[in-house]
Amino acid sequence: MVCKPMQPRISLITLGVADVNRARSFYEALGWTGESPDGDVVFFQAGQMILALWSRAKLAEDSALDDGGGWGGITLAHNVASPDEVDAILAQAARAGATIGRPGATTFWGGYSGIFIDPDGHPWEVAHNPGWALDDDGAVRLH
Repeated sequence: MVCKPMQPRISLITLGVADVNRARSFYEALGWTGESPDGDVVFFQAGQMILALWSRAKLAEDSALDDGGGWGGITLAHNVASPDEVDAILAQAARAGATIGRPGATTFWGGYSGIFIDPDGHPWEVAHNPGWALDDDGAVRLH
């Protein structure tokens, strides 16, 4: 049997959280709509992919990893159409309980971005990149 190569796409990102209900409330305060089949995990439709919230301990066990509790080397990003949108989303995240790690500002790469950190320590960059196309449905295109 010939196996096709892995397609260059991401279907699901799962964030390990300390308290699933608290994390769900945070993302719902940002305007996201979640659903849970069992009260143990929450799924959010995020464009063409899914964002999940699940117990950090259970996620580490399921992923066959030892959780050292530190930052995992990943930053999530949400691209928007303008610098004003960056600032508005950062303000919304702060009202929902996020910590602003870096306020919106012009970047070295010619865009505008800022960072908020969710209640479980996951950093999100909110960015306007004038070099990328942003479709009406929020899809980002390199060219």
